[in-house]
Amino acid sequence: MVSLTSDSKKGTLYIVSTPIGNLEDITLRALRILKEADLIAAEDTRRTGLLLGHFSIRTPLTSYFEGNEMKKREFILFKLRQGDWIALVSDAGTPGISDPGYRLIRLAIENEIPVIPIPGPSAVITALSVSGLPTDAFLFKGFLPHKSKKRRDLLSQIEEARETLIFYESPHRFSETLRDIFEILGDREMVLTRELTKIYEEVLRGKVSEIQNALGEKKIKGEITLVISGKTRKKTDREMG
Repeated sequence: MVSLTSDSKKGTLYIVSTPIGNLEDITLRALRILKEADLIAAEDTRRTGLLLGHFSIRTPLTSYFEGNEMKKREFILFKLRQGDWIALVSDAGTPGISDPGYRLIRLAIENEIPVIPIPGPSAVITALSVSGLPTDAFLFKGFLPHKSKKRRDLLSQIEEARETLIFYESPHRFSETLRDIFEILGDREMVLTRELTKIYEEVLRGKVSEIQNALGEKKIKGEITLVISGKTRKKTDREMG
């Protein structure tokens, strides 16, 4: 069994959560680890560079994203074996959630490298926390498929789920997605969150049809997280009577 505790001889992989918008949401511990790390592996070095510049952090950066992960995983593993501290960050939020970070984490675990969480913001939990929908059980499915057929197939697969449903979605196909949700899941309670913690933060609550009508064909921008009520159980005659 591998201990969670850092082992300086082997190096350590830190999973560092960063703000999803407002830079004031970063934790003091995250700032310390980003400063003390030997290297930061970032999904987007330009975006992370802005964060580091804001806090005057000069730790070297290397890119780690979907397109180069096979090559970079071996490089990062080599550095960890040398004893380096490496901080993994995503574009925003918690690494490993709908990004390739989890495969690097798994590789580190398989090689008995300590993996230490530095918790902080996550768009999934942030959206759920303000939704007003049940939070005791939820089903997060990441980004919905781009193509309508695959998207509709996925929605059909989870139609009977009683957990609160959470998705990420792109603004470019949002009207089509709302239509598919209405046709397959029905006119459920839904919360649309956009640009959470940023200047143009927006939270819309209502039935799917009400949000469709409110938005119309208006093009919306920004990062969207959808929270939708799970399927409700129909009461029996005995329960109703």
